Amino acid sequence: MTTVTRSSDLACDVLVIGSGAGGLSTAITAKKQGLDVIVVEKEAYFGGTTAFSGGVLWIPGNRHAKDAGIQDTREAAVQYMRGETGAMYDEAAVDAFLDNGPRMIDFFERETSVRFLPTLYPDYHPDAPGGVDVGRSVVAKPFDARELGKDIARLRPPLKTITFIGMMFNSSSADLKHFFNATKSLASAWYVAKRLASHLKELALYRRGVQITSGNALAARLAKSALDLGIPIHTRTGAKELITVKGRVSGAIVMADGRETRITARRGVVLACGGFSHDVARIAKAYPHVRRGGEHVSPVPAGNTGDGARMAERVGGRVDIRYPQPAAWMPVSRVPLKDGQYGVFPHLLDRYKPGVIGVTRGGVRFTNESNSYHDVGAAMIEACRHEKETAMWLVCDHATIRKYGLGFAKPAPMPLGSHLKSGYLIKGRTLAELAQRAGIDAVALEETVRAYNRDAAQGNDTAFGRGTTSFNRYLGDAAHKPNPCVAPIGNGPYYALKVVMGDLGTFDGIATNPHGQVLEGSEPIPGLYAVGNDRASVMGGNYPGAGITLGPIMTFGYLTGLHLAGRIDARASTSELRSAA
Repeated sequence: MTTVTRSSDLACDVLVIGSGAGGLSTAITAKKQGLDVIVVEKEAYFGGTTAFSGGVLWIPGNRHAKDAGIQDTREAAVQYMRGETGAMYDEAAVDAFLDNGPRMIDFFERETSVRFLPTLYPDYHPDAPGGVDVGRSVVAKPFDARELGKDIARLRPPLKTITFIGMMFNSSSADLKHFFNATKSLASAWYVAKRLASHLKELALYRRGVQITSGNALAARLAKSALDLGIPIHTRTGAKELITVKGRVSGAIVMADGRETRITARRGVVLACGGFSHDVARIAKAYPHVRRGGEHVSPVPAGNTGDGARMAERVGGRVDIRYPQPAAWMPVSRVPLKDGQYGVFPHLLDRYKPGVIGVTRGGVRFTNESNSYHDVGAAMIEACRHEKETAMWLVCDHATIRKYGLGFAKPAPMPLGSHLKSGYLIKGRTLAELAQRAGIDAVALEETVRAYNRDAAQGNDTAFGRGTTSFNRYLGDAAHKPNPCVAPIGNGPYYALKVVMGDLGTFDGIATNPHGQVLEGSEPIPGLYAVGNDRASVMGGNYPGAGITLGPIMTFGYLTGLHLAGRIDARASTSELRSAA
């Protein structure tokens, strides 16, 4: 038992360690039930991984879909999740998620500043049994960060590599479409000029963009809701260890400005530390490409170092590496920055565009490049299983890169020179020259392009079926006919960009029951909960659709908050969960 005492000791009903969507949704729900809540965050910013994310939640049966007249059933969602999770299907957790996800959306929109909009995202495997073409994903509504007042300075900025001078875009926003068309349309050029002028004014006044979207908007909306309720969010305050009294977790020792503070939590402590994406020792065991000596470059916040997992293990919790895919894979590229530093660019859009293919070092394609980032990542790991390095090279011609860009390199009129000089992009007059400079098998690359081009002019990809699902087509180029994802690779010069493995967060995590109680064996550890990416994912190591991290994260955060408040009995059945929530 820890006995440290300081004059600045604090007490509350619930202590939440971490300030992403998991931690803040739990804190807000508990506070709304009348509990006294404190949130601590070890980093200088609140918002966690959520602030870097797309801000999308996968919630089958949400009211936004119903209001739009979209037909879906709980039975179809169950069928889809059974197929997607396979042997990892957890009936109690899935029931709790599907039953309470729509309630969670209604609760936050009714009781807080959180707002959502419907999206047109298909499920990532829409042709699988129970899959749908639209309706299950919602996205955070854009937000004016000035509503945070002075706390705007503590909101984690968006991931720098996916903004344009700090300006944010949704993948389907009007902004993005106008920026792509700025050199082709006077209307778009005028729109872009006004948008840039407004953004530059924001930078001058606030040193950041204030019209925020995606996960940055979700993090800001959650933080505003928490702060409006009087929930303190202590940044630069890291949890050092849990306090236990007679087998019950009753608080934690935290560090701020080099000083220890004991925080007593009468109802419980909630671990919401963001998973273990940057825990070098754990990912060396968990990630197959790292086990064999490969590189892993995660774009998630550097503070996601597995603190929650370690604290849980010290008091008897379990962190098993058991899922077929232990993390949400994201192909990324390293972007050279000043002073020898680099940024991480997640390849969310370019792979879907016609005229871009991905090949291994052996010069061959290995998957449908227009599948989800997780599916492409899993295919990369498998394709390189006999190699030390897990990597692919995105390849395209000059016309394609100027039309769509490639990775961090923007489309025309933005220049490519700096990316070629830094080595981020590789250029060759011929495919053979490109291959030689990139370290790719030249003969194989030339044959791969010949084989791909044979049917590409007709919009066909006989090898991997690009553009054959609604999800493939959703992020392609709708104006390109007949297939928004497929076009031949034309005349040189040619470009290649090296892509390695990253992740959007961990799937494996702390074992809990559906209420979020951390388990020792099959029994809850009194007073200890886990939410967010600290908790093992209900998706069982698969990625069925846009928002399958944040949807469950906020749903289970909501349920954990209710459980802490005594709204759900510790041994409630699925039917009791439904009625209580």
